[in-house]
Amino acid sequence: MINLRKKWINAASFLLLAATLLGTSAPGVSAAAKQTPQPETFGIVALGDSVSAGYEPGMTISSTPYGYAERLLEQAWFHGKRAELGNYGILGLKTAGLRQLTAAIKDGTAITADSIQPGIADPRLPSFAAKAEQTKADIAAAKLITITIGGNDVSSLLQQAKDLSDADLQARVQELLAAYTDNVTAALENLRAINPNATIIIADQYQPVPQLYAGQSYAKLMSAAASFTQATDRLAASVTLPGAPVLVAHAASRFAGQEGSLTHIIADSDFHPTQLGYETIAKAFTEEVWGDYRVPASFLTPSASQRPMTIVVNSQELNTPNKPVVRSGQNFLALADVLKAMGAGGKWDNKTSSATIVYGGRTVVITIGSKTILADGRKIVIDTPAFLQKNGKEAKTYLPLAALASGLGFDVEYSAQLRTAFINP
Repeated sequence: MINLRKKWINAASFLLLAATLLGTSAPGVSAAAKQTPQPETFGIVALGDSVSAGYEPGMTISSTPYGYAERLLEQAWFHGKRAELGNYGILGLKTAGLRQLTAAIKDGTAITADSIQPGIADPRLPSFAAKAEQTKADIAAAKLITITIGGNDVSSLLQQAKDLSDADLQARVQELLAAYTDNVTAALENLRAINPNATIIIADQYQPVPQLYAGQSYAKLMSAAASFTQATDRLAASVTLPGAPVLVAHAASRFAGQEGSLTHIIADSDFHPTQLGYETIAKAFTEEVWGDYRVPASFLTPSASQRPMTIVVNSQELNTPNKPVVRSGQNFLALADVLKAMGAGGKWDNKTSSATIVYGGRTVVITIGSKTILADGRKIVIDTPAFLQKNGKEAKTYLPLAALASGLGFDVEYSAQLRTAFINP
């Protein structure tokens, strides 16, 4: 799967991050990875408009988004998943465009602005078109497909509501809802033709205009948003199947009364979520999948500069007096903490000053002071060796975070926004 979040990270920053977390040479990692098949990946594909794309004012084609989809990826890691994200949100996309886009992906036909949605101006569209086959493969392999769509269809209402009578507004809403239902149903059918079993979650359409800004139109706009939520619920119920659910992420109710802090107001009909807004949308999606939205305990600290690095192992945040240690730009953990969190077995050999860990059919030997570890008898070079550190009266073995992960085949991911490393089976 093409992980767009990772692809948009500056290359130098990514290499530095990889060196910091993995602490292994590329050949060594590849050799170890070939020995044992990797566990199944929880693939996430985000489709739809600028909300899926994570757009905020001032972003450029080289910007790294941090929207709801990127947060959903973090939540997958937080819930113990080996996960990847393919984010294919398109700026300005409408429901008719989503219908055409999914049909083109399904049928393998050319993706162009004219064929998808005339006048669409997302500068990334040519790059999306060039990897249409990969997009189809990502959708086919996905466990979760998320969609935000409809905002560009109804944006005209934000200006028109104040001038329309209640009857005329209701008639216009019903007209838009009919087109919305028809287009989104067709798009879902296209996706089901590619992937019959993925969970699909579509967000309802939140009302972004604050009451202070909307004035007397606020009640009308809230009524229109409620109608869209009802239509989305009916649509999802009509197409959901046993083993292939279509669910609704109810974002609209979370924005009600909080629009001013959750949206950027760019123009009369151009609104986009703030970072707090994207977190709010991410919570709506996450709770449909896993029931709870998690953040590191360190986020209770007032200042981000004071937050220590958090380690989450197999969905559990490590809470131990043996704090992570940074040496030569790499993170080390106390071996006993990792073994306990992963349910791995281990033993210490005083004669050789080495620890042997057994997990998932693999055996890894880590020797204090050695720049190689043995994974099923094969040497893997590491930049910084394991060491002993005295904590109180006991000496604890500290090992490079991802050297162990590489040897045992764990998945190691890092979120700079959360200052958190995730280790999953």
